[in-house]
Amino acid sequence: MRRRLLALILGLSMTTGCGARSDTPDVVPEAGPSREASAGVELAEASEAFALLKRLDDAWRDRDCATVERLTTWAERALGGRACEATRNGRPAPARKSYGDVELYLPGVADQGRWFVALARRPDPAYFLFLQEDGEWRLGAGPIPIRGEVREPTEGAVPTDDPVAGVRARLVPQRYLAYLTDPAGVSGMTFPKGDPVRGLFDDLVRRPPRVRPDRLTTDVRLLVGPQRALMLPTGGVLVIHALEIEHRQRARPGRPALSRPIYGRADLRGFTGRTRAARLTGTEVVVVATEIVGSGSKLATAGLRRGLATLTAG
Repeated sequence: MRRRLLALILGLSMTTGCGARSDTPDVVPEAGPSREASAGVELAEASEAFALLKRLDDAWRDRDCATVERLTTWAERALGGRACEATRNGRPAPARKSYGDVELYLPGVADQGRWFVALARRPDPAYFLFLQEDGEWRLGAGPIPIRGEVREPTEGAVPTDDPVAGVRARLVPQRYLAYLTDPAGVSGMTFPKGDPVRGLFDDLVRRPPRVRPDRLTTDVRLLVGPQRALMLPTGGVLVIHALEIEHRQRARPGRPALSRPIYGRADLRGFTGRTRAARLTGTEVVVVATEIVGSGSKLATAGLRRGLATLTAG
């Protein structure tokens, strides 16, 4: 169920961009008067789990990739594996933010294991998905920066066997996949003007001509894992899911190196130890929070984050 933390969680930070580390001392959040449990997750337990962001922040700072792996799962583990190792070769580590003004949304059904969603409003609104794996809480997705209006879930998760909302939620990732792999628009899948996924689509379509004479091919697929959905007070649904994008770029015959590599030198050197290459294969992970608008079938991207997970040269 939705619960607001009664104390700001300070000193908690995460990774997205560049910035300075906050050394503000931690403040232990109060659990509040309610100890209600939902799907076996209590408010105090979720509050403690949210605090692992600080440990994860420290692990990135120290380039402690074993700890980064231990504290993450699903999308964040994909984004922290080789990417963390690349920071040891000079690639900048993700920046850290101290998140506060946090609300926790505890699922009302237990058919998907133990999990919860956190909404942090400061310094910038973002969603986080936490999952329990092997008895330990781990960060599965987040931060997912929120675009525009903040969608606040209600008290319940969407049951997987729900014949209406459950089916719509399960189909959301496939609908994104259909949109991103359909340059001709045959599927009829659309998103509102200004939606972030439209920008992602435009980038995928425009990149191949821009890197000529190099050749670029791209595959988009679902990142298999624990898609989760919560009800919205408008009658809609908030779905957290992820996609994987693989780019393969190669120089034209007779050329010893790419003319216009799509990834910068810091990425190339960090992941491969090289400064030039004739072939590159890069895998990106896109973590998405999607709103199913009202009781209909329209989708709107509530938040999106895209990061490079692996890069190889050959």
